[in-house]
Amino acid sequence: MEASGPTIVWMQSTGAAPAGWYPWGANAVRWWDGAGWTDHVAYKGGTAARPPRPPHSRHPLPFAVGALGVILVSLVASRYLLDALVRFHWPIAVYVLLAGVIGYGPVMSFCWLGGRRWGTGSFRDDSGLYFRAVDAGWGPVTWLSCIGAQMVVGVIVVVTGIPITSNTQGVDDLSADRGYVIALLVLAVIAAPIVEEIVFRGVVLRGLLTHMGPVAAVAIQGVLFGVAHFDPVRGSGNIGLIMVLGAVGVVLGGAAYRFRRIGPTIIAHGIINAVAMTLALTGWPNR
Repeated sequence: MEASGPTIVWMQSTGAAPAGWYPWGANAVRWWDGAGWTDHVAYKGGTAARPPRPPHSRHPLPFAVGALGVILVSLVASRYLLDALVRFHWPIAVYVLLAGVIGYGPVMSFCWLGGRRWGTGSFRDDSGLYFRAVDAGWGPVTWLSCIGAQMVVGVIVVVTGIPITSNTQGVDDLSADRGYVIALLVLAVIAAPIVEEIVFRGVVLRGLLTHMGPVAAVAIQGVLFGVAHFDPVRGSGNIGLIMVLGAVGVVLGGAAYRFRRIGPTIIAHGIINAVAMTLALTGWPNR
């Protein structure tokens, strides 16, 4: 069976037809993905055909490795640099903002330049930075899935006696400083979810998908997400924390792969951080 004459000639000669169903012979339609024919054929008079899911975008591995390396180095550098600057006794809010700029600024620059070098040149397309109205529902659902993963791994950590230290420990020490609270919330609830989702679910996951299947790619990027929260100050407490956050990273990676965008994962990540910061700032866990 073949596509109708004018249609196939036009598509093969221009390659510019938008994705959609097109006549295929006398009694069927076939899905054109914008670049070529797929195996999806629907016959007239049969069940209504649904468009196939588009393949998940992929990036060259150097793009993913570079983004991962930059964010790890910049996060560590921000910690040591702030330790060196603390002797100047600037307002706490200034240190929080500096942590965001130093920790996230370099990797955002790399992702933008890397997209122009290895990607499409569109920052949104290369990172999957898209939102849809339904994400207002899928975001909280993804968050609940993350909570479930945290609980399962948390039980394992507690039962086996694996050391764990919270990454919000000590946050409430200066909670009376209003500027500190506002700056910390902006960094944790808005900046961190956007940047970390762009890096891990938008770039690293897509880079891993070029060399392995989705299950392995989602699992590995989740582990790397947990490792990115390593802090030498916590000592052995990093082990349990990396396990718990790694589980969260796996859930977020699975959602990003499923939806082909990071809108729902940004919302879920923001809720996770908002809840954690609220509990930490109120000192509720200590009470």
